[in-house]
Amino acid sequence: MSDKKSGPPPVYTTSNGCPVRDPNASIRVGQHGPLLLQDHHLIDLLAHFDRERIPERVVHAKGSGAYGHFEVTDDISDLVSSDFLNGVGKKTKTFTRFSTVGGEKGSPDSARDPRGFATKFYTEEGVIDWVYNNTPVFFIRNPSKFPTFIHTQKRNPETNLKDATMFWDFLSRNQESVHQVMQLFSDRGTPASYRNMNGYSGHAYKWTNKKGEWHYVQIHLITDQGIKTLNNEEAGNLTAENPDHAQEDLFEAIAKGDFPSWTVYVQTMTPEQAEKAPFNVFDLTKVWPHKDYPLRRFGKLTLDKNPENYFAEVEQAAFSPAHTVPGFEPSADPVLQSRLFSYSDTHRHRLGVNYQQIPVNCPLKVHNPFQRDGAGVVNGNYGALPNYPTDYSPTTYRTDVQLSERHEKWVGTATNFHWDVTGPEDYVQAGKLWEVFGKSGQQDAFVHNVSVHLQNAKPEVQDRTFDMFTKVSPDLGSRLREATLKLKPRAKAPGFRL
Repeated sequence: MSDKKSGPPPVYTTSNGCPVRDPNASIRVGQHGPLLLQDHHLIDLLAHFDRERIPERVVHAKGSGAYGHFEVTDDISDLVSSDFLNGVGKKTKTFTRFSTVGGEKGSPDSARDPRGFATKFYTEEGVIDWVYNNTPVFFIRNPSKFPTFIHTQKRNPETNLKDATMFWDFLSRNQESVHQVMQLFSDRGTPASYRNMNGYSGHAYKWTNKKGEWHYVQIHLITDQGIKTLNNEEAGNLTAENPDHAQEDLFEAIAKGDFPSWTVYVQTMTPEQAEKAPFNVFDLTKVWPHKDYPLRRFGKLTLDKNPENYFAEVEQAAFSPAHTVPGFEPSADPVLQSRLFSYSDTHRHRLGVNYQQIPVNCPLKVHNPFQRDGAGVVNGNYGALPNYPTDYSPTTYRTDVQLSERHEKWVGTATNFHWDVTGPEDYVQAGKLWEVFGKSGQQDAFVHNVSVHLQNAKPEVQDRTFDMFTKVSPDLGSRLREATLKLKPRAKAPGFRL
């Protein structure tokens, strides 16, 4: 508990400020009679208590957060015009929230699951959110699949239990997911702590410089603490011993002054390079090879202050890739395009239409008098200012903000068909990752981690999954089949006795 003291202690009151003599007393008829409705303190207390919980995030429900700052370490003015990224030594206040993806709010920090890595920058040009993950790729590239994908990673609608058949049935029927599955079921899928993992934009974004020139970019936050992971059994033990170990680790490290940090890099790709790339630059299941698109350092993110109230600052933190600033634009990645809507929409549902007035979400400067009213207005609602564009308003407009539209012009016919088809190219990067596992000693761990989970799926789903991994590597497919069936042999077909 906080030990801060300043002046006399405050007097306890009801929510409307009326002092209360005894917070544990109730107004009733005599010592044993019924309570009276006039007891506003009791009604006030109970009514608020009944409404203490807000809707849980559908994904990223379990999370931890901290304040910090981002510092520009290298000049990248040739790439981007965003004010907060220009000027070596410039610092910007930040808030970062780490999370698991599929689990509920009470799920363990050690779950085999991607980790969210979202950072809010409070810049002079507004709030920009980097809503990233700890893996450089994702399971899908077609946003229409996202809701059903998440359903299969949660609970069976009949049993309300985690279901291995659901889990692997979806992945093996949508095999563009195999690259992310390779990431998830290596020991990378169970980070030892939030401090010991990287963050990746995954999507391609667009950076525009002051000349109007632009590049596609991907951002990498590389941990300065080094990568540390848990094996399958260590993660399982932590589930029982300390399900909140990552929250505890982050909070205690910052409290004792051991501030975690990440060195931040960017990969760039010109429009001409994008046209010639051997993969679709908008495909979220693919990485950009470093040898072709090298990393360029430009900053450092440091976390140095714990929140004072988890609900107010971590639970109510609202991130969206639609929150951006001049010089930083989304690409045509269809999953990113869908996230631009979905993230802000879920915050309006969870926190209310004025969620950006909540202190942890509030920009340093905001003047938008045409957004008025709604639940939760706490900024004065812009007083007597006109709520429409007019010369009677003192509002001015910045005229140098523009999108970079050169080169990126789209012409086509609106279509409605299943455009996401898996092809041989979807197994190439996964196969190379399998080779990397051979050099890093992760092949045995990967086969073990998958087989332990896959053994509980139905045989036909197992077979489809074996086939998927065989396309990655025949060696992987056969080893996985052998390991899974050794853990849970299949019943032999009945024979005939003569």
